[in-house]
Amino acid sequence: MRIFHIPFPNTVQGGNFWRHFSFDSENSPLHKPPTHSTNPNTVINLSSTFLLPKMAENQINSPEITEPSPKVQKLDHPENGNVPFFRVKKLSENAVLPSRASSLAAGYDLSSAAETKVPARGKALVPTDLSIAVPQGTYARIAPRSGLAWKYSIDVGAGVIDADYRGPVGVVLFNHSEVDFEVKAGDRIAQLIVQKIVTPEVEQVDDLDSTVRGSGGFGSTGV
Repeated sequence: MRIFHIPFPNTVQGGNFWRHFSFDSENSPLHKPPTHSTNPNTVINLSSTFLLPKMAENQINSPEITEPSPKVQKLDHPENGNVPFFRVKKLSENAVLPSRASSLAAGYDLSSAAETKVPARGKALVPTDLSIAVPQGTYARIAPRSGLAWKYSIDVGAGVIDADYRGPVGVVLFNHSEVDFEVKAGDRIAQLIVQKIVTPEVEQVDDLDSTVRGSGGFGSTGV
């Protein structure tokens, strides 16, 4: 036996009757319906000899209604159409594909493809032996790793990779310490962050709109 909850208008007394009822068969001839009920808790049995109104038939023949799953959409998955892939080409066997340390990490770790020494108070270009193609409307920024910066005073410079650049990716490391820094092949040396950009057209004008700050520059708002 199936129980359905269907309101019917009561044109005589106002309100609704037959708030829910049970039904035994879908294929039954027309029969005089049972007595009306205004009690919302009344279950009216529609026997096999009663043909349901059109409203009830539609509910019986329709698929069961289920609540949507409360899943949180992953915004970083390409299947959702929110974040496309960026393509990576390995230029040597020593190249290591960029990877994120956790599911919510902003940066992709970049690894060295060769042994390199960064001299004390100096700099060095460390190869990754990777070429990348980021999605249109984005650029890749090479950022320092906090662990290297804190423990060894290693910083990163000149880290902009345009969407149309297809050459090898190198990482400029600055050593601000008093000792040389040795990089081994496979060491994580930086992180790559893909960011959206806006590239408006350049328009020459005679005047700019006024602001409270105006032309105040270096140190104008305090140290």
